[in-house]
Amino acid sequence: MRPPLPPPRGGKGPPDFLDLIPIPMAVRLVPSRSTVLMAPALAWLTALMVVPCALVLALAFFRRGIYGGVDYTFTLENFANVVDPLYAGIFLNSARIAGLATLIAVVVGYAAAYAIAAVPRHRQPLYLFLAVLPFWSNYLIRTYAWIVLLNREGLLTQLLRWAGYAGEPPSLLYTEGAVVAGLVYNYLPFVVLACYAPLARLNPELREASRDLGGSAFTTFRRITLPLTLPGVAAGAVFVFVLSIGNFVTPALLGGGRFQMIGNLVYDQFLAANDWPFGAALAMALIAIMMLLLMLQAFAATRAEGRQSRDGGEAGHG
Repeated sequence: MRPPLPPPRGGKGPPDFLDLIPIPMAVRLVPSRSTVLMAPALAWLTALMVVPCALVLALAFFRRGIYGGVDYTFTLENFANVVDPLYAGIFLNSARIAGLATLIAVVVGYAAAYAIAAVPRHRQPLYLFLAVLPFWSNYLIRTYAWIVLLNREGLLTQLLRWAGYAGEPPSLLYTEGAVVAGLVYNYLPFVVLACYAPLARLNPELREASRDLGGSAFTTFRRITLPLTLPGVAAGAVFVFVLSIGNFVTPALLGGGRFQMIGNLVYDQFLAANDWPFGAALAMALIAIMMLLLMLQAFAATRAEGRQSRDGGEAGHG
């Protein structure tokens, strides 16, 4: 027996076409508002990030031509060369420099964010503005400013002479320390902003309760403040490390080419050695490292949020 038609949705008249469609199917036919809003951004990312990365990945499976260029013969030799001790050493050296820059940036950035969050709320926007003010200038200009500061006739050398130092000026430029200083300076605002967000949201009653229970300032920071703001610290650290390990401008300008990092190696393979397939393999290895770090940071942040929600729920029930 044929089932009766559903009543019209408008309440009067014969049922229209949508009345004959089950609700789930009708919902599927109409795109959600979130999908429509995300469509331009997804199209932009697909066209300018996914497609170029796919082309670079495909290029890594071919050989270098005899006179440069690309020989479209399938091979896995490029990926085997990536793990060669010579290039693996460059990866490790890049990770060491990026790790040192990340450690310094996290310590300095967290202290700055803690100080900004401690001032009266109406003054915090001003300090945040000053923290991100370097972003208003070009990256190259900020890096060249360090060359002016660190060269033998630069500001630091002039200050030493003014203070009475008459010996040979120390070699500050074209050193590993100059590279690390440049990376820290250029990426420090990322850490400040990432750490400021959880510090500003932190409930001050938690620290007051710790002090009321006899906890010292260090104990309160170690047991309350730092654990609750670790997701921001992790986000800032990943930002600095990911951006530093693939950087090639700062090592080239402040290192004078004496410190080969993976970004410089990729640059040289594409523009100097004309070995695009091997450069593509190196670039994909670098992208894989970055994606792994971002996934680990997102996983850790999700677990931390879940733990905080669970602890908050248990405290509420208690």
